[in-house]
Amino acid sequence: MLRLKDPQLTLWDALLPSDLVQLNPELARVDELLEDDKFMTPFISRFEARLGRPTIPMETYLRLMYLKHRYGLGYEVLVQEVNDSIKWRRFCRIPLTQKVPHATTLIKLTKRCGPGVVEELNKALVQEAREEKIIRGRKLQVDTTVVEANIHHPTDAGLLADGVRVITRTVKKIQEAGLAIAGTFHNRQRSIKKRIYEINKVLKRRSNEAYQEVREITGAILKTTRKVITEAASIVREAKDTLQQQGDQVKGKIRALVQTLEETISRTEKIVTQTAAVQEGNLHLPDRVVSIFDTEARPIKKGKANAPVEFGYKVLIQEVEHKIIIGYKVLRGNPADDTLLLGAVEDHIKTFNHPPRALAADRGFGGSGNESGCHQLGVKQVSLPRKGKISKARKAYQSQSWFKRLQRWRAGGEATISLLKRKYGLRRSLSRGYEGTTTWVGYGILAYNLHRLATMV
Repeated sequence: MLRLKDPQLTLWDALLPSDLVQLNPELARVDELLEDDKFMTPFISRFEARLGRPTIPMETYLRLMYLKHRYGLGYEVLVQEVNDSIKWRRFCRIPLTQKVPHATTLIKLTKRCGPGVVEELNKALVQEAREEKIIRGRKLQVDTTVVEANIHHPTDAGLLADGVRVITRTVKKIQEAGLAIAGTFHNRQRSIKKRIYEINKVLKRRSNEAYQEVREITGAILKTTRKVITEAASIVREAKDTLQQQGDQVKGKIRALVQTLEETISRTEKIVTQTAAVQEGNLHLPDRVVSIFDTEARPIKKGKANAPVEFGYKVLIQEVEHKIIIGYKVLRGNPADDTLLLGAVEDHIKTFNHPPRALAADRGFGGSGNESGCHQLGVKQVSLPRKGKISKARKAYQSQSWFKRLQRWRAGGEATISLLKRKYGLRRSLSRGYEGTTTWVGYGILAYNLHRLATMV
């Protein structure tokens, strides 16, 4: 059952001195912004209003998520800090006589809402900024960044070792539950660990012979992993037969273990296939898996000297005047920047019902036809540097004052991205998968926009 708001505060809250419960200007302004009923609309369409156990008040949940991403807190730490602070309790609309929602409650609620709710919340905030005439959509800048997945640096041997470790751990739980015979599966983690240590020793030599030795050791790990997959597949078949015999007597958690083992075997088989291709010399794999825990993350090159390759998700960010972010997209794979520009302008037109007067982007968006396409959509000034060597006429065009002014304004967008990474969690997503990362990015940008609107003069 959906609960949007909590009843009035208790008598104990009313007896507290005003100085003790008075919010600072930022929280007071954020509280005022979130008071609008349009922020409750995304939750109404996704929850049953009459049936089931009552949820925590959605106004409380929304304010808790703001504090979490505003200050970079984990769920457990967030609950503890709100529980210890009277002002934060008042901001979150939690009376003194009630408990702060448990961390697992917030986690489950975030997963249930998914990326759709936070996307609608961001649109509602942008709409409110438009209604207050804070933003008018006259200028637009577009840029991309990478949000790293919460994984270790992937290597072929390391990915195979991860697969063997998870398979072995899951098989052990299934055997303890009595669904399979204990002697049909051999634990080979120790032999794989030894070979991983051998690779670390060999790589210290940094020679061509060492490279060949690493390939041989990786080949040995590959053979061991195939044996583990074969034995684990027999465990799955045996466990399924036992489940069919016992029927409804088996708990749901045990059935979930069998499903988890099947999924892990499938992911490990993909890693085995790509490792075998690399061993044969094929280094160009379009959908290369970089983690057994986050199979949708991809290697992305952004030309950074300190990080030539990042592993995660590319994010498109659209920013207007006053550094307000009006749109974002978490992209699958690594699409070229110049294929994203016209779509960003069209999204801007849908938001403001008119095209931006000026557009600025970096050289990566300067694909063929993008500048003329922007002019056709109604953009008057397009500050888009061309790729490669340019002609004298183009150089003179890009030397105009309005063009350079827009490029200087675009450079400020790099500071916005840096702030999002340092303060709002966009450096690394602690939620796994495409949907988890999209939700993580959405709440980070929502917290950024709320703080930006709350602190503007």
